[in-house]
Amino acid sequence: MHKGSRRSNAFGSSLEFSDFRAYQPGDDVRQIDWNVFGRTEKHYIKRFLDEQELSVAIYLDMTSSMRALPEKWEQARKLAASLSFVVLAGEDRLSFIPVGTHAHPIRRKGAVHRKGVFREIVGLEDTEKSGDFYEQLRKVMVRNQQLAIIISDGLEPIENVEATLRKLRSARQEIWYIQLLAKEELQPVYDGDLKLVDSEKETAINVSLNPTLIGNYQKRLAQHNEQLEAVCRRFGSHYMLVNADTDIQTILFNEFPRHGLMN
Repeated sequence: MHKGSRRSNAFGSSLEFSDFRAYQPGDDVRQIDWNVFGRTEKHYIKRFLDEQELSVAIYLDMTSSMRALPEKWEQARKLAASLSFVVLAGEDRLSFIPVGTHAHPIRRKGAVHRKGVFREIVGLEDTEKSGDFYEQLRKVMVRNQQLAIIISDGLEPIENVEATLRKLRSARQEIWYIQLLAKEELQPVYDGDLKLVDSEKETAINVSLNPTLIGNYQKRLAQHNEQLEAVCRRFGSHYMLVNADTDIQTILFNEFPRHGLMN
């Protein structure tokens, strides 16, 4: 255990009094309250609230599909950097894991590192083609964490998400799943003949977009997101859908508290 600024349900040696408990063999005799003994002629020890650090792992999707749209990629970095800043500012332990890239993980503890880590994450760039986010995430997953935060567009098959969440839950980690989508992914405005290119597999398909086809796409996307949320709930995870066009302060100070994720 390492000291932190977060109140724990455990008892320890902080300065904030909790309650009294009858002395038991093996307890530290220095914790006996002799004033209580003088009044009751019984030995009681003081218990104090402990302050423990929280270990947080933030997994940022850096696969090609996440980086394909500039506004989505920029917001993903800002969100990951902001959450890392909050973790470190609270004197908690951070493991930032960029998934789908050769960029190195960032492991820090303490408020002194918050600004440097923020700048490092915001400045992340990669041009390498990569895919299979969840397969790669399962390979770099960090154990012995209390909280795992996943930032991804969530557009891979549901069964891949399920396998990842199952592995995280088996490690007794609380999970926040943040699905980040660009406005043009949520509400496409394209029309006419287009060539769509898969950003990860580089395969292409020619399509003729019209309102009916776009409506069908939005319906399938909504169904996919509903399934994603259902899987998250099944594993006791917090799910949150974020529009990349939303201001970062609105996300942190309005959306997160509304979902019960931050106070």
